[in-house]
Amino acid sequence: MRYSVPEEVDKGSFVGNIAKDLGLEPLALAERGVRIVSRGRTQLFALNPRSGSLVTAGRIDREELCAQSASCLVSFNILVEDKLAIYSVEVEITDINDNAPRFGVEELELKISETTSPGFRIPLKSAHDADIQKNTLQKYELNPNDHFSLDVRNGADGNKYPELVLERALDREEEAVHHLVLMALDGGDPVRSGTSRIRVMVLDVNDNAPVFTQPEYHRKSPGKSSEVFELKSASGDITIIKSLDYEDAKLHEIDIEAQDGPGLLTRTKVTVTVLDVNDNAPEFYMTTATSSISEDSPPGTIIALFNVHDRDSGQNAFITCSLPENLPFKLERSVDNYYRLVTTRALDREQFPSYNITVTAKDGGNPSLSTDAHVLLQVADINDNPPTFLHTSYSAYIPENNPRGASIISLTANDPDSDHNAQVTYSLTEYTLQGAPLSSYISIHSDTGVLYALRSFDYEQFRELQLWVTAQDSGDPPLSSNVSLNLFILDQNDNTPEILYPALPTDGSTGMELAPAPQNPDTW
Repeated sequence: MRYSVPEEVDKGSFVGNIAKDLGLEPLALAERGVRIVSRGRTQLFALNPRSGSLVTAGRIDREELCAQSASCLVSFNILVEDKLAIYSVEVEITDINDNAPRFGVEELELKISETTSPGFRIPLKSAHDADIQKNTLQKYELNPNDHFSLDVRNGADGNKYPELVLERALDREEEAVHHLVLMALDGGDPVRSGTSRIRVMVLDVNDNAPVFTQPEYHRKSPGKSSEVFELKSASGDITIIKSLDYEDAKLHEIDIEAQDGPGLLTRTKVTVTVLDVNDNAPEFYMTTATSSISEDSPPGTIIALFNVHDRDSGQNAFITCSLPENLPFKLERSVDNYYRLVTTRALDREQFPSYNITVTAKDGGNPSLSTDAHVLLQVADINDNPPTFLHTSYSAYIPENNPRGASIISLTANDPDSDHNAQVTYSLTEYTLQGAPLSSYISIHSDTGVLYALRSFDYEQFRELQLWVTAQDSGDPPLSSNVSLNLFILDQNDNTPEILYPALPTDGSTGMELAPAPQNPDTW
């Protein structure tokens, strides 16, 4: 999306209709989480939530942003947060005529010999206008006089350089000082101008001005601005006096003037080109990141959206991002060095409850520099595991004539899920035993899984019970599993022997018959 706005407009001025260009209703911007993201710089624009428009966030000075670059573009991104989509935006800041041409000095003194021949040319100090195109400096004018005219030379850099041309021989005895006014005018509407006063002192012979060996000099050296250079006035050596930073300034133009004793002056330009070295590591700007994801999230779920940037240039700013191997994640590159961190497969909280994901950004310098960013991700549980007993079946024993409430056995089921998904309750499958419900004989504690006898058992009544125990978690929906339990009643000596035959008489007799003892004891 591309827009244009003049510099110096009021805060809140309309730039473009973001809602319309995104295909959204204006009031949907806030609902969809639409916002501006940029890399740490002062935000020049804002979103109007009522109109859905992009507006200025304050006064914008094109000269402060872009100096005299022909094109001044401000780039940033629009994030639609609900779907983590990034859109690139460019706004061109157009120039207005808010700067007048300015001379470096308000008054200039020149010394010229009275024997100087007409046609002699003297370079003058040029003016500077911070605006561009038609709003920048367009022409020079010299006040009418009898001895001098003005000629303007167009330099190879596109700038205009004024020169004073002697039209008529001077006579010091006639007029020792000439007062001139040089005016610089731009092409704005209305026109702005600046002036410099020139005082020409007429002297004796001096007809040779200093001459540079080249009209321009190009020196490849790291640099920042003209403040970092010092010119040795006698030797002409240019030295660096402050630290240099390619990222602050890539090119410097230094105007050099040479003047002899009587005041004749000439000019040249030194262009200092800054060479980048790989002194900046990549930087991360985390736009949005989630700290938790459900373990049943589908592949392709977005975990984080971030931007990487390197303040170097060329190969030194070429960035590659990578993840450790064998992780269920990958990086997807979007516009303007934005990356999405997404899942590649379903996650399993029971296997890996969390991930500390390291994203490495590495530039193409030699040696290369790198930066790590860390994303801590918790895997949220879903109820995907039923409770599980340690054994497929259980056996328990209890002596008959047991006291009521006696503990029989403790059963435990484990659930690898978490929180309420792992909260287990126990129950018995109900059925009828000798005409009475099972729950009148046996109970189970729903939280602990301990079985209790609710009555005293009689081995002679029944010797074995087969039960089904259910363990169910508290998920939604809940999951459960069953296990069988055989309960054996152990016999105790709680019955005396009983004579079943012969039966006792019912007439009150003893039921015994006495016989005389035999005469011969050997017959016993």
